[in-house]
Amino acid sequence: MADKCHLCLLGLIFLSSLLTGLSGVDDAHVFISSGEDVRLPCNNALHDCKSTTWLYNRFSHSPAVELITGGRKKTDTERHERLSLGSDCSLNVKSVTKEDYGLYICQQWTVNGQQQGTNARVYLHVLRVSSSEISAGRSVTLFCQLYSYPRVSCDDLIRSEGIDLFWVNQAGVKLTNSDSRYQISAPDHCITSLNTTILNEDENREWRCEVTQVKTSVTFTVRYSGEKQTFLT
Repeated sequence: MADKCHLCLLGLIFLSSLLTGLSGVDDAHVFISSGEDVRLPCNNALHDCKSTTWLYNRFSHSPAVELITGGRKKTDTERHERLSLGSDCSLNVKSVTKEDYGLYICQQWTVNGQQQGTNARVYLHVLRVSSSEISAGRSVTLFCQLYSYPRVSCDDLIRSEGIDLFWVNQAGVKLTNSDSRYQISAPDHCITSLNTTILNEDENREWRCEVTQVKTSVTFTVRYSGEKQTFLT
C-alpha cells in the first residue's frame, strides 16, 4: 500500500429546507455546500418575470445590491456570470462560494414603479469544508464551517430549530472525544474541526460533517493511489 494518501472532498448537494420562526413565517432558508449550484425560490412571483427584482445583502448594516432588475441581470456585479433567472423567477447561482451566503430578497414591481405584494426573503447558508495537508502516518485536521447571515446566526438556528454541526463515521456513528483517536473542537455553533492521524487502513474510510434537522452532510473520503498527493475539493 502506498505511503501517501489522497483526501477526496466529496461535497454532497444539500437539501434545502423551509425553516420557520427565525425571521418570518414565509422566509426560506436554503443550505448548500460551497462549489454546488443552488436555486433560490421567489414565493411572490407574478405571471411573468419582467416585474421581478432580486436584491442581495450580506451584512445587516450594508446597503442591498441589485442582482436582477425587471427580469434582467445586472452586468456590474461580481457574480454576473454565475447568476440566471429561472422560468418561475427563482434565482439560480452556479458554483456557490462562501461569499455568496446572506439574505436574498425577491420583489415585484410594476412599470409605473409600484411594488406588488411583500418581499420574499431567502436566507442562503453555505457550508464550506477544508483540510490541512494529508499523508499516511501524519495527523490531519478537517474543518467544517457554516456561513450564515448575521441576523440569522447559528445561535438563533440552535435555539429555534436545533441546528448543529457534528462529525460521524461512514456507519453514521457520531464521533466524540471519548474515542482517543479523534480530537473534536467546536469553538462556536458555526465551526467544528476533527483532528486524527491517517492510518494505512484508512483507505476508502469516510468521515462526514453533518448539519442536523436539514439532512445535509459533507463527506471526506481517504483514498490511496500512488506516492503523489493531490487534493480534490
